[in-house]
Amino acid sequence: VESWNYYHYNNIIKMKILLKIIILLIFFPLIDLQKIYAQEKINIGLLIPLSGEQKEIGKSIMQSVRLAINKIDNSNIQIIPKDTKDDPVRTLAAAKELEMKGVKIVIGPIFNKNLIYLDELKEMIFLSLTNKNIKNPKNVISAGINANSQINTIAKFKNQNDINKTIFLIPDSDFKEEIENAISQSKIKLKYTHIYNTDPTKITKQIEKITYYPQRKQNLIDEIKRLENSNEENKDRKIENLKKRDTLGGINFDSVIVSDFDESLKSVFTSLLYTDVSPKRVYYITLNQWFDESFLKETNLQPIYFPSINKKNYDKYINEYKEIYDDHPNQLSFLSYDLVGLVYYLIFQNNFVVDEKIFYKKNKFKGKIGIFDINQNKINHLLNFYKIENNEFKKIF
Repeated sequence: VESWNYYHYNNIIKMKILLKIIILLIFFPLIDLQKIYAQEKINIGLLIPLSGEQKEIGKSIMQSVRLAINKIDNSNIQIIPKDTKDDPVRTLAAAKELEMKGVKIVIGPIFNKNLIYLDELKEMIFLSLTNKNIKNPKNVISAGINANSQINTIAKFKNQNDINKTIFLIPDSDFKEEIENAISQSKIKLKYTHIYNTDPTKITKQIEKITYYPQRKQNLIDEIKRLENSNEENKDRKIENLKKRDTLGGINFDSVIVSDFDESLKSVFTSLLYTDVSPKRVYYITLNQWFDESFLKETNLQPIYFPSINKKNYDKYINEYKEIYDDHPNQLSFLSYDLVGLVYYLIFQNNFVVDEKIFYKKNKFKGKIGIFDINQNKINHLLNFYKIENNEFKKIF
């Protein structure tokens, strides 16, 4: 009996050792196994307007996401789209539907107004395409080309070119607070900022005041009168030259940043030109214009400088999109293309676990837009810098 007990005990010990070895062999490469198993369940939500007034933007983003998925070529990634109808209440309902399916990370919503109720879903992470950072729910990360990224890039350009006397003109719009916040957070050196009314009938008068146009105009008139009443040598030639001018006297800045877009931006730059502050005298700088080709025709306003995404990659993306879908993509769809790759990359880096740490750890991702700088649940972009001159967009850095 004793020998049998000893034999039985020996077998138990051997079995325990063997079991430990098997467990070690199975679980020692834990990260790799987690990745293998987790790859079966990579569900990414997509909140976009598939109906209503903004459905064309939603369609463009949906098609762009498909392009990105095809590029990644991993059949384990599943995109689950939901229609927000561009409505905050419907957005919340769609997000809850995704939550029921076990989705923890979502690309979207697109617009800032649709974020307001998403803080109810505290276990989910939303990568919104908005470029606004202020007052967003804690579980929303803005992935758009925000003001911070653009102003930091402008500051780099200023430092490289020894530009020291910059005025910053900010339109009185719903983006004003974002600009002011980005200025305060950046290291950009400014002479002063000015908030202007965007009413086209009032822009020129405001620019006249900012540039001291009436005083400089009067300086010219006074100087011509002085010469006419003087006995100076060659006064007729001097008077003739002065009459070709619009103003007389210096201006107290060497550059102007205008955080505006489209026709309103053109109005501000045209008003600067009217007040005899041409791009030959000061740097005309603005924000990302998405390579708006209408500015190529505005030769009198050139050169115009601005931060933006990688144009070479953007053009390549547009051509690929057109070739496949026979349509022109929306600008935001280019961002959504990169966000699919970014999410996949960060999930991979986090051992295929989606949790609050995924966007908190400092990280970088090189996308088509440029470099995404991720830190403490914020995304900034390391942008390129361009100028518009001689009917083309020229890359500076």
